[in-house]
Amino acid sequence: MTATSDTDLIVVEQDEHVATVRLNRPDKLNAVTQEMSTALVRIVAALNDDPDVRAVVYTGTGRAFCAGSDIQTLDRYSTPWEFRNRRDYCDALRELRKPVIAAVNGYAFGGGLEASLTCDIRIAAETATFAAPEVKLGWIGGGGMSALLASSIGASNAALMLMTGDAIDAGRALAWGLVSEVVPGEELPARARELARTIAARPPIATQGAKANLRAAWNLPLDQAITYEREMQTIAFATNDADEGRAAFAQRRPGIFQGR
Repeated sequence: MTATSDTDLIVVEQDEHVATVRLNRPDKLNAVTQEMSTALVRIVAALNDDPDVRAVVYTGTGRAFCAGSDIQTLDRYSTPWEFRNRRDYCDALRELRKPVIAAVNGYAFGGGLEASLTCDIRIAAETATFAAPEVKLGWIGGGGMSALLASSIGASNAALMLMTGDAIDAGRALAWGLVSEVVPGEELPARARELARTIAARPPIATQGAKANLRAAWNLPLDQAITYEREMQTIAFATNDADEGRAAFAQRRPGIFQGR
């Protein structure tokens, strides 16, 4: 395994083809410092470069998933421009090419909500809550909050969250489509790993291609998105894994995929 953390505030673990990245600052509700953002940039680069990692679980320690940026550290930026040009943890997660599951174990507030939205799949504990509270403090989210929230739960629901700053519970998050599943808190880690293992068992070029196609669908006009998808399909179809998949189907056996 090549992905390791150089800070105790983020824990990286690997079980076969699944890596778990866990924020580990429970006394501060896993609020993210610049040190943690910088570490996450390095962790994501290592995960991308490690062919043995095929799926990632992103979660937090304790009663919070992530309470966003550590507000007490924001005044350390000498100018708004310096703040604007920082390496942000949501930017780091966006660079992750592997499928990533957010296991939302508690508070997902501010940048924590943005981080969960940046992940491909979100599942939540029954006690999880979600909020975009920045408006209460005089600013707004800057890590993709508006666009990702609106695409996830619709413009009206997004406006309600963004303009009031008030939290919603896991049940409402499920009803609105913000999360895919809600499970008892004690079952969340196992369910996240189970889902990650299922994805990791699929051909990795195909799963990463599916992720790229989804991002193209969000960012391109329909005709261009379909063209992009067709090109990605052609690339996947030409791989050894696709040959193995067809052979395994014909022989009625599980496929053995190598990412080639």
